Amino acid sequence: MTKGPIAVDALSVPARAKASNYPEPYASQMLKRFKHPLGEAFGLKNFGVNLTRILPGGSSALRHAHSTQDELIYVLEGEPVLITDEGETPLKPGMCAGFPANGRAHALVNRTNREVIYLEVGDRSAGDRVTYPDDDIMAIESADGVSRVFRKKDGSEF
Repeated sequence: MTKGPIAVDALSVPARAKASNYPEPYASQMLKRFKHPLGEAFGLKNFGVNLTRILPGGSSALRHAHSTQDELIYVLEGEPVLITDEGETPLKPGMCAGFPANGRAHALVNRTNREVIYLEVGDRSAGDRVTYPDDDIMAIESADGVSRVFRKKDGSEF
């Protein structure tokens, strides 16, 4: 049995040291996003939970969709814009959105002058592929099942 913390102040969980696993030129687009891996702080294995902060002008991710993993976001502070296949949806604190596997591609952007803070929850289903309809990038689960391998849409390496 793992002995971890019982409870923590969410913002005291350090943000990931690396802003993004995307290859360039995409990684530098995530420099205004900070993910605090709350699930990892408690040793969760079946699903991930991040407290994510987006500074003004930043975004949550490239617009993307997962093949096997479900995601849910819940806005705590700020007013991000959710961009999906259907267009743009303004969000405010207390609103949430869910993205089932093989569902709509999505991303959040912060067009305000205030920080956006939200919770993101996602499962860790095996064999996930991530598509990025607006960019020449795709991601497949690595052989170790832990990380993702990024390629161009034609399968070539960056």
